[in-house]
Amino acid sequence: MAVKFQDYYELLGVDRSAGEKEIKSAYRKLARKWHPDLHPASDKQKAEEEFKKINEAYEVLKDPDKRARYDRLGSRWKDGQDFQAPPDMDGVRYYSSGDFGSGGFEGGFSDFFNMFFGGQGPASTGRGGRSTYRRNPVRGEDLESELELTIEEAFRGVNKSIRVRGSEVCSACGGTGINNSSFCPQCGGTGSVPDEKTLDVKVPAGVREGSRIRLKGQGGGGQGGASKGDLFLKVKLRPHPIYKLKENDIEVDAVIRPDQALLGDRIPVQTLDGTVNVKVPPGSRSGNKLRLKGKGFISKNKTRGNQFIRLVIDLPADITEEEKELYNKLHELRKGGE
Repeated sequence: MAVKFQDYYELLGVDRSAGEKEIKSAYRKLARKWHPDLHPASDKQKAEEEFKKINEAYEVLKDPDKRARYDRLGSRWKDGQDFQAPPDMDGVRYYSSGDFGSGGFEGGFSDFFNMFFGGQGPASTGRGGRSTYRRNPVRGEDLESELELTIEEAFRGVNKSIRVRGSEVCSACGGTGINNSSFCPQCGGTGSVPDEKTLDVKVPAGVREGSRIRLKGQGGGGQGGASKGDLFLKVKLRPHPIYKLKENDIEVDAVIRPDQALLGDRIPVQTLDGTVNVKVPPGSRSGNKLRLKGKGFISKNKTRGNQFIRLVIDLPADITEEEKELYNKLHELRKGGE
């Protein structure tokens, strides 16, 4: 049966110049990710399909002769030619835990474990002649999560309690992924199990959008006695009802009445340091900006930006009849002068 061309290098995620070691490493990583025995029933069909694809790619690229033929005919396949799989690739299958010890691999399950998971094979023989397995030490995975802060929290610093999901070394298999000469049912052969915990985080003053806070040793569990990974919290600032942050400067809108714009006044304005009274110059227009020097956000060199106040002239909603009459008189005066 003709098999539609697939780029085997792309399937394994390697360059066409990749060496044997790099190809084998990429295959191990993908085999572990897509092995059907490590997926729930709902995802098993997709896992089987992906696993068959990477097996097919590895069978060709690991063999110098097959790889040479594949590279030589590649241009024809790019033109849409079909590729007839070699006889020894027909019906490429995936291996399950039941295959081992029965010829699936010469060395049985331990060889499969060595290939996929980097283990060192049987370390000792326990009771009843059962072998136990050990893994090369592998540092835990670094994890990343998002930490939402208000502008005030980012400016002043804050202590936060957060819930994070990570992983711990599987207690059933000790992180080896193997239990009773088979994939560990508790962790699915991964050597780690999900873990959820509450952490107290001290956020320093002056963090900004995109800043990363490192929590050492709070990432994924290490394997084979290796250390845990780290947890990185990426700061995300929530939209603020008043402040607009532009680099180190802050902008706010201040609504004033027409008479305040015309005659000038002092108005209260909220800043990160509290409320201050700001002088509105006589004859101000809507859109004019006033500057409060050093009232902005903290810069990287620990200096402060500025706060800009944009004046917006508007009539109050609770205008009295007497005020209305005065505006009418002003309107008549303006008309008379035209």
